[in-house]
Amino acid sequence: MIARMKSAFKTKYGIPRQSGLVELESTIIFEPEYRVDEALRGIEAYSHLWLIWGFSETERESWSPTVRPPRLGGNRRMGVFATRSTFRPNGLGLSSVKLLSVEKTDKCGTVIHVLGADLMDGTPIYDIKPYLAFTDAHPDAVNGFADEVKSHVLEVNLPEKWGNYFDDDKRNALIEILAQDPRPGYQHDPGRIYGFEFCGQDVRYRVEGDLLTVIEIV
Repeated sequence: MIARMKSAFKTKYGIPRQSGLVELESTIIFEPEYRVDEALRGIEAYSHLWLIWGFSETERESWSPTVRPPRLGGNRRMGVFATRSTFRPNGLGLSSVKLLSVEKTDKCGTVIHVLGADLMDGTPIYDIKPYLAFTDAHPDAVNGFADEVKSHVLEVNLPEKWGNYFDDDKRNALIEILAQDPRPGYQHDPGRIYGFEFCGQDVRYRVEGDLLTVIEIV
C-alpha cells in the first residue's frame, strides 16, 4: 500500500457504483515512506489518473465464480470476471479520476486532490498510473449488460432546509449520488426509510416510483 483515500464516504453505502459518476473531491494521502516529492515529478501534466486500490471492507477467504450484481435486482447471476463486483478473488479495484491539483502540506506531505473517485474514506491505494486518452479510451466499446441499467436515474427532492446542511459542491454531489439510486437493486419498498452517512451527516430518504425524497438529515 502506498496511500489511503480521504473522502466524504465513511461507509460503503451510498458510494457511487463507478468512478466519474459524481463530481466530488477526494484526497490521496501517501503513507510516510512514500511521501517523496520526486515520485510525483511530472504528474501535474496529466488530466486524469488510474487508481489501483483494495476492497478492504469486503475481504473474504474464499471466492465464488458467479455473483449477483445489485443493479440487476440481485436475482441474476453473472460471472465474476464479467462484473465489477467488490467480491473478487484478488480484491482489487480500478478507478479513473480527474487530477485537480498536487499540494504540499505540513501534516501529510504532498497530497493529490482528485475528482470523481468511488472510494470509501480510508481505502488503501496500491498504485497510481497516468490515464492516457490515446490508448485507454475506447469510444466504440460495448458495455455488455451494464447498458441495461445505466440510464436508470431518479428525480431527487432535497428540501431547502436539508440542502442547507452542505455547501454548493457537496449539495450537488449528494443530489447526483441520490439520483443514481443507492438502494440495493432488490429493495423497492416505498414505505421504507433508507439512510447513509455523507460528509459527517446521516442522510435519510424514501423512494416512491422514480421520486426520491430526503426526509431528514441528522
